[in-house]
Amino acid sequence: MEAELIVVDGPLLGMRYALADEIRIGQAPSADIRLTGNQVAWEHSVVRLRQGRYQITDQRSGTGTYINGMRASEHWLEPGDQVNIGENTLVYREDAPAFRESQNQTLLRACAVQFLFRALATANQSALRATLAEQLMRLIADIIPASGGGVMLGSSADELLASARELGVDAHLAELASQIFSKGLVVDQGRRWIAVPLSSRGTVTGAIVAEFPAAEAGNLPEHRDTLSAIATLAVSALETARQLEQLQVENAQLLERLDVAESGLVGRSPAMSKLGQMIARVAPLDTSVLILGESGTGKELVARALQRQSPRSAKPFIAINCAAITETLLESELFGHEKGAFTGAVAQKKGKLELAEGGTVFLDEIGELAPPLQAKLLRVLQQREFERVGGTSTYKLDVRLIAATNRDLASEARRGAFREDLYHRLNVVALRIPPLRDRAADIPDLARHFLDRACARCHRRVNAISPDAEQCLMNYSWPGNVRELENAIERAVVLGESDTLLPEDLPETVLEAAPASVKPGALQESVTESKRRLILEAWQQSGGNHALAAEKLNIHPNSLRRLLRTLHLRDMLPKE
Repeated sequence: MEAELIVVDGPLLGMRYALADEIRIGQAPSADIRLTGNQVAWEHSVVRLRQGRYQITDQRSGTGTYINGMRASEHWLEPGDQVNIGENTLVYREDAPAFRESQNQTLLRACAVQFLFRALATANQSALRATLAEQLMRLIADIIPASGGGVMLGSSADELLASARELGVDAHLAELASQIFSKGLVVDQGRRWIAVPLSSRGTVTGAIVAEFPAAEAGNLPEHRDTLSAIATLAVSALETARQLEQLQVENAQLLERLDVAESGLVGRSPAMSKLGQMIARVAPLDTSVLILGESGTGKELVARALQRQSPRSAKPFIAINCAAITETLLESELFGHEKGAFTGAVAQKKGKLELAEGGTVFLDEIGELAPPLQAKLLRVLQQREFERVGGTSTYKLDVRLIAATNRDLASEARRGAFREDLYHRLNVVALRIPPLRDRAADIPDLARHFLDRACARCHRRVNAISPDAEQCLMNYSWPGNVRELENAIERAVVLGESDTLLPEDLPETVLEAAPASVKPGALQESVTESKRRLILEAWQQSGGNHALAAEKLNIHPNSLRRLLRTLHLRDMLPKE
């Protein structure tokens, strides 16, 4: 019996494997079908010919072999069966189709056809497209008794004929199929062929054409309906592929803009340059990383930079704030739970560790983790396995763990408040983020970066930061670090009136930090005193007219009101 497995989804898309007496599937170099992926075992499954039929057997792979969506240890293969191993989908096919088959088998074959149509739409090599089109027609011929035919893509007759030549469709069938642009669905009873258009949103994007033997001349209406149903599945697959391609393009454009500045790691100070070098060295490794720094310094941004520059960049990044969730809920969040594990656990739930398979888990505020969870987390780090809450099964885990804290974990470990063994396991590589007050040279770059972001969010145009405002930013100590600076700039953009960010737009705490320890009679006055003097002079010259005083100061009246409030001048001025 001639049979084969066709890869319809996954890294080996389009590959065909003829079946022999025994075919081994897995990651081993000796495997007959060598698959890749984190969920593919070394020796995953085997297909054997027994009593004239093929049987697939899972080799205790751990992650399982799925047939038509159901996990199976053994299964007798039927034409159209879909075999899922990791991220790979294979379809079983025999060369001798039985047309009086069950509805289930017809449905499975139709799903396989949909898979291949989606693959055809996204294939980027001519040879691969030709192979996929051939497999498509063979699978269609397993559903209807066609003796020939082909699949073509194109939004005009010329494109359709060009596609036919590329995909190896007979020239006369391609000419017949091109009639769909003027006639729609075409059935030729005499020559026993049917051409069905693939229409998406009112636009023809391709065609399926099938030729039938003389014995099927009386069944053409039935085959027409079947082909129309297949065309409907094909259009759905093509539309999905089109949307996926569009999303991939948009994603690529966004990734192009995700440089270091976009990530928030802005700054050219020696401290930030050293941090960037450390990130570049550590990111490609799977080593656990402990990020240290005060609140607001950007620890999660560093974690995301590590993920983005690592081989796991295409996999999930899961962030968990250990301080924001109670101990009971945090265990369920991390490890998941089985149905009935506790009150309210009405269904099985996968934990964040399981959802991050292949990617990165970021545990923020790790110093807040309860002692029982510290022990469980240590086991995860050491054994790379875990159990769900209320479960008994052990699951293997492939994640990278990054932790962050604003505490001194070394001191916490010495006094017994944090497990010392877990601290040493996390502290393989430590990255310390300096507070903003220790890298004041980065403040101008950060302020301009946040100014651009705030303008985009608030739909305002602010072109620059005035020298006085920049000096105010430099004089402030920023106890809330980068997060406080970002909030201050956004507030200034929201409240400001001009196209330049001015000192009076900044929070009062920032303004009050301007140098005020200047001796009387000194040549240079403080920024605050200078502002007060100018406002008082303008007020006197305008005779107490608020609008005229603002005009003399060349500022908006609202800005003058805000200055009067922030500089505490209201009680010093007479009423208008």
